[in-house]
This record gives sequence, C-alpha cells and structure tokens, in this order.
Amino acid sequence: MTKRLSEFALAAWLVLLMIAAPLAQHTRLFRPEDLGELEGPDRIEWQQPGKIMDILGIGEASVVAELGAGSGWFTIRLANRVGPNGLVFAEDIQKPMIQAIKVRVDRLGLKNVKTVLGTATDPHLPRPVDAVLIVDAYHEMEQPVALLGNLAKSLKSMARIGIVDWTKDGGGPGPAMEERVDPEKVIRDAQAAGLVLRSRETFLKYQYMLVFEKPRS
Repeated sequence: MTKRLSEFALAAWLVLLMIAAPLAQHTRLFRPEDLGELEGPDRIEWQQPGKIMDILGIGEASVVAELGAGSGWFTIRLANRVGPNGLVFAEDIQKPMIQAIKVRVDRLGLKNVKTVLGTATDPHLPRPVDAVLIVDAYHEMEQPVALLGNLAKSLKSMARIGIVDWTKDGGGPGPAMEERVDPEKVIRDAQAAGLVLRSRETFLKYQYMLVFEKPRS
C-alpha cells in the first residue's frame, strides 16, 4: 500500500508539472495535464506490466525502448526489469513528457534510462534494441506506417515490438470509443511497414496486445 501511495503521489506531482508546461499543438496527442487519468493506483492490475514484458522477452541486461512513454509509468518498470546492465530508451515527441520522465527517473535514482525526443515519423533511437513497447499510444500516432518503418531499422534480428492499445468493448479507462484503433488496422499498418505479426494476446481486461517482428530470412 505504501508503494502504491508513493507512486500515486508522484503521479499527482507530475500532473501539476504538466499543467505548468506549454500545451502541445498536435490535436491527437494525449494532453500532458491529463496524465493523472492513466496513473491511478489500480493501473498495475489492469495493465499487467510483468506479463507484457515476459511476452516481449524482456529480461536482465535487455536494451529496450518505449515509444510514447508519457510520464514514464511503464518506463520505470522496464528499467527495474532490465537492471543496471540493461538500458531503456524512453521516447516521446512531446517535450513536456520528456521533462516528466526525467523528473521521475531522477527522483527514483535510475541510471539505466535515457530519454529520446522523437518525431511523428521517426523515434530516432540511438542504437539497436531487443524489444520495443508502444502502450496506450498507438491511437495517437498520425503516421504509424512511417514510424514503424523507421522503428524497424533499430531492431535487432530477433527483436519484438509489442503494441498495446484499447479495445472498443467499452469500460475501463482510455480514450473515447471513436478514437480507438481496431487491431486489424494496426496489423495492416505494421505489414505495410515490413513487419510480420508474431502473436495476438488477449489477456488484458481493457486492451489488446499485438506482437510484431521483422521477417526472418
């Protein structure tokens, strides 16, 4: 309970920081001042971060990236999973989000997280990675095919991309129904970017998870 309260207090502080930050001009992006909606104390139950990381094969010393990392809720869990010998690239295209992640990482004393300011078409990852996570952010992406195509260039040969986004079944947190992206569209986007579907996971309460990889030769 103490850990949950501590995380919630940090989330509330980050929301106040975001309110003071300049608003993004991009209409589809999640508004920084609304981050508290995704930082509730029950998120760990419905998000199941441990199982998501297991499916992506993320372990000790992995080099991973999170695209659309927001305030870093999942980033810190990735950092704890990969340990001091691993590395996490926390990428976002909004500077206020990058600022929030830096505050969170510094407060927790994590030395294995590097923030990356990407663009709508290129995450600009500085080195090849073992896995990529895009969680609760795909529906905001305006040019997903271009983004995934550039992302594929940063994947190691057996790397996996996990895309977690909201179903249209209703209930729970998440964006309005009309903003949610059908998983079949995500699959078409990924295939257009040269990726192949590895698995479709259905264990999440409010979301789907799709796992992609580069074609094997």
